[in-house]
Amino acid sequence: MSVFLTKGGNVSLSEKAPGLTAVTVGLGWQAGTGYELDGSALLCDQSGKVLSDEHFVFFNNLSSPDGSVRHSGSGAPGGGDEQQIQVDLARVPAEVAKIVFPVSLYEGAVRGQNFGQVHRAHIRVLDRDTSTELTRYDLTAGGLSSETALVFGELYRHGAEWKFRAVGQGYASGLAGIATDYGVDILRETSAPASAGAATSTYAPPPPVVTPTPTVVSPMTPTAAAPPQPTGSSSVTCFFDPHHGPGMTTVTWFPQWGVSRPVQACGGCAQRVQTTAPPFYTPPQQGYPQTAPQGYPQQYGDHHDHGQQQGGGRRFGAGALIGAGAAGLVGGALLNEAFDDDEPEVVVNNYYED
Repeated sequence: MSVFLTKGGNVSLSEKAPGLTAVTVGLGWQAGTGYELDGSALLCDQSGKVLSDEHFVFFNNLSSPDGSVRHSGSGAPGGGDEQQIQVDLARVPAEVAKIVFPVSLYEGAVRGQNFGQVHRAHIRVLDRDTSTELTRYDLTAGGLSSETALVFGELYRHGAEWKFRAVGQGYASGLAGIATDYGVDILRETSAPASAGAATSTYAPPPPVVTPTPTVVSPMTPTAAAPPQPTGSSSVTCFFDPHHGPGMTTVTWFPQWGVSRPVQACGGCAQRVQTTAPPFYTPPQQGYPQTAPQGYPQQYGDHHDHGQQQGGGRRFGAGALIGAGAAGLVGGALLNEAFDDDEPEVVVNNYYED
């Protein structure tokens, strides 16, 4: 005959069924549509803590490491039970002092569900060999309001005997609260949406060990600095050499014959004009002796030539040069025209070293 227990009551199974070696623990309830309840088992030592995470038997871990406790999974096993857990008492490791049987509402807090809305919940223990019910505990919904997990009962050792106790302890924090009390690490508590205002527990497997992959960083290719660009704009090229670029600076040009006049020069040419005593543009032309005008020293294009005469320089048409020799200084006006930038035969004198 089955022994009906109230909360906190216990019974010796070994006395009820001498020679008992295996039992079936049946868990049952009645709940509305959308309610998902999960039964589980925790194999605990003398301190009341689970031996390891693998000793937490539930829908995602249907057997303990030694196989002594096995979850039957979901379905309707019969006899009013929603789920059943098989316990081979003879194979339970000696370090296991008790086996705890909790039932939790899946996402109860998120869905606004609790055990106050679950009816006819029970736990019972049967002799597995004879299917005889040895004891039963019917939980009452009265007094339950915010609980989303309940410990229904527990099997425990008492000397050489196995006994069963009706527990009925509720947890508003769901299965995560039970896991905290019994030392299960594989459960993680996650925050519920703000509208729920509570937390729910879900099972999360231990994170895999990830070996970091070294990141190969390619050295950056140095970028050549762009050459400085001249400021401003000009449509006039350097008077002394059009290849120098735009003539950005106005300087006074002192020709060897004739009168001075302003010209547009690039920065480099302008600096040399402003730092070198005139005349300095046209070295002596081979075949035409030249004499510096009165008041100017005999000094020619490159002040680094130490008096050595250089060939080349600015060349003029033959008619212009003959006219200049005949007319003297008066012919400087004609030479001045010969220096004009429009003269197609002009080759600019490099009065400085490259």
